Amino acid sequence: MRITGDGTTGGTPARSDGGPYPLHGGAAGSAHRQPASTPVGPVNDAPAPAQVGYRGPTACAAAGITYRQLDYWARTGLVEPSVRPAYGSGTQRLYSFRDVVVLKIVKRFLDTGVALQNIRTAVQHLRDRDFSDLGRMTLMSDGATVYECTSPDQVVSLLEGGQGVFGIAVGVVWRDVENALSQLHGERVDTGETLVGHNPADELAARRNRAV
Repeated sequence: MRITGDGTTGGTPARSDGGPYPLHGGAAGSAHRQPASTPVGPVNDAPAPAQVGYRGPTACAAAGITYRQLDYWARTGLVEPSVRPAYGSGTQRLYSFRDVVVLKIVKRFLDTGVALQNIRTAVQHLRDRDFSDLGRMTLMSDGATVYECTSPDQVVSLLEGGQGVFGIAVGVVWRDVENALSQLHGERVDTGETLVGHNPADELAARRNRAV
């Protein structure tokens, strides 16, 4: 049974052949793999991904949002910085690469009129999935429900059923953000050092190396 972001049920049964999965209540119909907690090591003497964050203005530039949106979403808990929150006057929020990808996805969902509760569900889902899963994920929505698709066949199935009116290929958003951040400044969390032209692709490479 399909369950919308506000907890109500609909008439579309959940597929039993591996997706697409309707997201609801902060979870999807598939089993989630929680992000690994093992520390990430550096790549070619570059700072470890967990040690790099992006300040608000940089996150805004890469995600294509205003600072007012960024601030409002952080204060309301929609998208909070996972590297460092703001602690009163004089402190700077620091966002991770994943945070910036989520910011850009939220912007696209809002622009197409997806309900805020469903966006919150999608945000939690993106945070719960393994980092390596995001590049091959597509989020589809009909405005009432957000679905996760991990194959072209699942996307076609939703389109044929009239459920997939709007879709976001997370891997494409990932690359857009990656390219944008590589032209901007990052910051080392441990030293406060400014990193000019830091390439967030190192984060994915580090995680892949760790998994080997």
